[in-house]
Amino acid sequence: MDVTIPLPDEAATRALGARLGRFLRAGDVVALSGPLGAGKTTLARAAIEAATGRTEAPSPTFGLVETYEAPGFTLWHFDLYRLEKAEEVYELGLEEALDGGALLIEWPERIAALLPPETLLIRLTPEMAGRRALVRGGEEWSARIEGLYASGRGSL
Repeated sequence: MDVTIPLPDEAATRALGARLGRFLRAGDVVALSGPLGAGKTTLARAAIEAATGRTEAPSPTFGLVETYEAPGFTLWHFDLYRLEKAEEVYELGLEEALDGGALLIEWPERIAALLPPETLLIRLTPEMAGRRALVRGGEEWSARIEGLYASGRGSL
C-alpha cells in the first residue's frame, strides 16, 4: 500500500513522526529515506518522543545508533549515513534490535539487502517550502498506514 502525505512545513513533519511513534510496536522496522535535509531526523525525533516520552533525542549521526526504552520494547534509532559496508550494521546491534525491538533507520539504502521484507518505507522528498512523504508498506502495515494518514488529514 502506498500513501503520499504532503508535509508543508517542519511542524507537519513532526506531526507525522508523532503519529508514527504512537503506532510503533515491537518488531516494527521503519526505513526513513531521502536526501540530506529532507527531514528524516526531525521525523525520527518526533516518533521517539511520542513512543518514549523522551523530549531530547540526539542524532545518532556520529555514534550511528541510539536506543530508547518504550513501553514493551526498545526503540533503536540508526543513522547509517557514515556506514562504510552494510555488514558493519551487525556490529551496531542489528540482530539484537530485530529480536523484539522497533527500529527507525535513516539511510536504509546502505543495508537494503539486510532489511526484512515487512519494512515500512517512508521516503521524504523536499518540494518548495516543505516536503512530501511517500509511505509504503505491505499487507501487515495496511491498516496502520491508513490510520497514520487518516489521523492527520485535517492537520497536514
